Parts: sequence; structure tokens; C-alpha cells
Amino acid sequence: MGPGFRVLGAGGELLRGRLGPRVYDTLSARSRVAFRAKPTVPRFGFACCLSLAAISDTLLPSAQAMEFIESVFRRLRRHPKRIVFPEGENLRAIQAGRRFYELGCGVPILLGRRAVVEEVARREKVPFDHLGVINPENSADLPDFCRFLETLERYKKLGLSDARELLLNPNYYAAMMVQYGRADGVVGGIESPTAALLRPLLRVVKPSDAQHLVSSCLIVDTGRTDLGHHGVVVMADCGVIPSPDVEQLAAVALQAAHLCRQLTGEIPRVAMLSYSTKGSAVAPGTEKMAAAAALARQQAQARHLEMEIDGELQIDAALLPVAARNKGVTGPVAGRANVLIFPDLNSGHTAGKLAGLLGSQAYGQILTGLTKPAADVSRSDTVETIAAVAAIVGLQAIEMRRLQEMAEEEKRNPARAAAR
Repeated sequence: MGPGFRVLGAGGELLRGRLGPRVYDTLSARSRVAFRAKPTVPRFGFACCLSLAAISDTLLPSAQAMEFIESVFRRLRRHPKRIVFPEGENLRAIQAGRRFYELGCGVPILLGRRAVVEEVARREKVPFDHLGVINPENSADLPDFCRFLETLERYKKLGLSDARELLLNPNYYAAMMVQYGRADGVVGGIESPTAALLRPLLRVVKPSDAQHLVSSCLIVDTGRTDLGHHGVVVMADCGVIPSPDVEQLAAVALQAAHLCRQLTGEIPRVAMLSYSTKGSAVAPGTEKMAAAAALARQQAQARHLEMEIDGELQIDAALLPVAARNKGVTGPVAGRANVLIFPDLNSGHTAGKLAGLLGSQAYGQILTGLTKPAADVSRSDTVETIAAVAAIVGLQAIEMRRLQEMAEEEKRNPARAAAR
């Protein structure tokens, strides 16, 4: 085990193991903490800024509020994961890491100076056992990471000293950890802007498709069972692409639909949003969303992806059956959308913030388009929300591993894959 890193058991014993793909498998059964769900607190639903009045007419408390995230915790407990927090010296990162462990979801890895992390935890009375701490500066993996970095095309001209300097940045070190199997996912943004986390991920982690497009999603639990999938709606892009074109919007739609299927098991019903419904207003912006809907539908069919896509739609016609009927919109998406694609970052980001302010619970940003799971939380997110986002990232890691194993099996047995 490298210097600057240790995990303590419930009785204070040192749990030994090498920091690698199977790190923490040595955690004893008595080191795990069972999670008792708190009583459900009814919450009121959310309304998107595009059509507030239409959604807020029928706000009702839901007995199923929080059911979605509790299901994420239950699923992850069966396969706990290692989530790295680059801002490990931050109090909320320490508290969220502790909460992630207490939920039974896995082991948090905090990047930072051990003395600082311990002092912050002690001062704020946060139990420090079961928290992994790595100081990149004296990590046993740093030399290997420097060599790995120099194999990447954009860093081939870096010397070892320059590579080391770059990797002392916790966000770069965290990106290397997830890329090379030292952690299963990364959650950052607790005290830094999106670009600080996104840039290292884009430069280190492999993209998931040929488009090299990374976008982001918010998972919004509205607390209203009549919206989306039992109250859950996936919203994109709410954090990365300022002014997406038609091709980028189509890619965002497919990525968000895939995330929806991963998390809910539901067939994605994707609405490309606008202030117009099916040509009720004609402008370049509305035509762009209609074109993006057509392109996304074509790409989904070509790739044999099970999803429904429609647009352009106003948000009330996308979410409320009555509004869809009144506006003459029919089809599997009308009034039943569980994935919402916004025209640009202004509308998507604002809608996401508004959702939380109006009483919904928003989890994200979940980054999509990468081969490793990552999330960029808001600097205003609570500890509970950050821990929940970490659990969603862990659940993604399970799915990504499953897909990787399927791809490897297809390479080994192409005849069997063709038969399927």
C-alpha cells in the first residue's frame, strides 16, 4: 500500500490491500454500515422555466418522493464501488465521503494532505475511519501515472518533471485513477468550476464513441408520480455545451436516453424542447430542435436502440397528457416524456437550478460521453446530494463494466455474438 493511504476498520484495525482494480475487497463484513432509510418526506414537484404555469397548476405531494435515490442505494450496496473526490480537503467532500460509506455504497477516496483532512474531520467531528486518503505528491502510483500520461498523444513531449507537476493537480490525478482502474468513478466540482474538472477528464479519459462529445445530465426527482418515470426526469444538456448544433443535440439526446435506461430500466421517451410545438411557431431555433429530433430518431433506429424521440415540443406538451391532447400532439412521447433535451445551456442550466429551488431534488451534473463515470456537482449542493450523486456514479460504473465484459466476450466469440 502506497504512502499517504490507509483504511481503518470499524474497530480501528488497519485494513491492508494494494491500491488497484480490486482495492477494498479486503474490507471486513463488520466494517460495513447498514443504511436505514429515513421516513419519506413529501415534496412538491418541479416546473421548468419554459412553462411554469402549466406545470404548477397541479402540484401535489407524493408518497414516493425519494424512492428513486433509495433504489440507487439498494442496487449499489450489492456491488460497492470506489469513488474518488479530488477536493478531499474540503469539509463537504469529507462529509459526503463519510455519508457515502455509511449508506453502504462503497469506499470514498479523498485526495489531499492527510494531516489537513484529519484536522478538518476532527474539528467538525466527522468520523474518519473507512475514509481512504491519498496525497498525490507522495503516492506510490505517481511515477506510473507520469509514464501513462506521456503515452497520450497530447502529452508525448512532456518530460517526467512536467508530467509530475500536472498530476499534482488533484483533478488530473483523479482522472488518471479512473482511467487506469484505481477508482471506479470521480465526483468533483464541490469547490471549483466545471472546467477545472472537465478539462482533465477530456484529456485523460477515453471517449465512449467516435463523436468525442461530452455532455451532462441532471436527474430530477420531482416527487410527482404523474411526471416522467414515477416522478423522475432526465434533463440535458445542463452543464457543458453552450450552443449545441443539430448533430450535437442529437448526440446529447442519445446519451441522455442511455442514462435514463441505465438508471430507471424504462424505455426512454425523449422530448426535444422548444417554445414551439410541432410548428406552432417557426424560427431557426424551433426548426433546429425539430431537425435534431429527426436526426436522433434516425440514429437510434440505425443502432437498434429502443427509445422514442419527438420534437419540437413545449415542456407542458412533453410532460402533461392533458396539455398534449389540447395541443393536438399524439404519440408515445406526448405527455409522457422522461427525458428532456434543452435547446442550449442557458435554458438547460436555468431549468435545472429552478427545479431544485421549486422543491424537486436534482442530482448531477452526470457527465456522459466518457468511458468512465464522472459527475460535476454544484458548489451549492448539500452533503446528502453529493453523496447521492456519488452513488449514481457508482451505479454507472457497474453498467459500464457489464458493457465492457459483453464487448470483450463478443471479441472472443464473434459467432455467438452474431447469433444473438
